[in-house]
Amino acid sequence: MGLNIDNLWVINIAGVEIWITETIFNTWLIMFFLIIVAIIVRIKLKSFKEVPKGFQNIIEAIVEIFDNFAVNTLGKKLSYIAPWYFMVFVFVYSSALFSVFGIRAPTADWATTFALAFATFVLMLSMGFKHQRGEYLKSFFGPHPIFFPLNIIGELAKPVSLSFRLFGNMLSGTIILTLYYGLTPVFVQFGIPALLHAFFDVVVGAIQTYIFVIISLMYIRNAAD
Repeated sequence: MGLNIDNLWVINIAGVEIWITETIFNTWLIMFFLIIVAIIVRIKLKSFKEVPKGFQNIIEAIVEIFDNFAVNTLGKKLSYIAPWYFMVFVFVYSSALFSVFGIRAPTADWATTFALAFATFVLMLSMGFKHQRGEYLKSFFGPHPIFFPLNIIGELAKPVSLSFRLFGNMLSGTIILTLYYGLTPVFVQFGIPALLHAFFDVVVGAIQTYIFVIISLMYIRNAAD
C-alpha cells in the first residue's frame, strides 16, 4: 500500500483507453466480497423463523439498528431511501477495514468519495423537488433574489465538502501508515502497526463512515422538509 494510485491495466476499446486503476480493482474486490456475503446471508435466512436466534438474530439486529437510525434522521416519509445508505455505510466501512490487510481503501481516492457524495447531491435535489416542488426552487431565491448565486454555490459546495471530508480523513491514515512502514526498520513493523491499523482503519473508519452517512441523510431531509 503506497501513496500513489497505481494503474494496473489499460484496456483499449474502439480506440478508447480505459484505465483500470488500483482504486477500481479494490472497489471491485470489496463489491465481490460484499455480494458473496449477501448471498450467504440470503441462503442462511431463506427459512425465517418467527422467533429469531443465532445468526438470524444478529442480521435482524444490524438491519433494525440502521433502519431506526435512518428513520430517526430522515423521518418516515423518506425512510424508503434507507437501503441505499445501508449499502453506502457497509461499502465505506468495508473499504476502511480492508486496509487492515494492506489493501488501499477506495475511499482514499477522491474519485470514489466524490461519486458517493454526488449520489447524495442528486438524491437531495430529487427529494427536494419531489416533496417541496415549487417551494424548493423558491428557496434558492431566499431571503432575496440577489442571494440566488450564493445559494447555488452553497448547494454545489455540499457534495464537494462531503467528499473531501471523507477523502481527507481516509487518506491521512494511509499517509501515516505508509510513512511508518517506509521510515522504520523491519523489526518494529510488527505489533505497533496493528495498533495504528486498529485506530485509523477500524475506529476512525467507523467514525468517518457514520459522519458521511448522517450528514448525507441530513442534507436530504433538509431539502425535502
